[in-house]
Amino acid sequence: MTVITVNSPKGRLGPEQRRTLAETLTDAVLVPEVGQFAPSARAGFQVHFTEREPDMMAIGGRLLADAGPDAGAMVIDVTVMDGDWRREVRTEVIERVLAALADAVGLPEPSPAWWVTFRVIDEGSWGSRGTVLSVLSLLDTGVFTEEKADAVRTALGA
Repeated sequence: MTVITVNSPKGRLGPEQRRTLAETLTDAVLVPEVGQFAPSARAGFQVHFTEREPDMMAIGGRLLADAGPDAGAMVIDVTVMDGDWRREVRTEVIERVLAALADAVGLPEPSPAWWVTFRVIDEGSWGSRGTVLSVLSLLDTGVFTEEKADAVRTALGA
């Protein structure tokens, strides 16, 4: 289970950009998480878009409403279940998320005012369907590569 929250100034992302990002941000995390492109795993991902008025966000100590039309701050929060999240895997996710965002808005590279946070929820601390969920129960579904499933088991001591 993964939740990606995109916090942006109101009007920064249009409906088509959000449609694109719903898919590309999902895949930006999914592929490193399970070790392959697995469309059936998309059901375990949610992307939330939160817009804030320009006078409700600031960068460099100035409200975006006062900073001019080129100022734009965004924070993308990626929240994942515990698993194989070594530094290089987290780096890959963050770089893929920033690239997907730049592509969706038509920029050649990500803005330095866009920040990605990456949070791992400890095993046993995520719930749905009336119970606590575990990534371990997902390893035999066929979406994880064998190498990635082994890495998750090792990371969790299972």
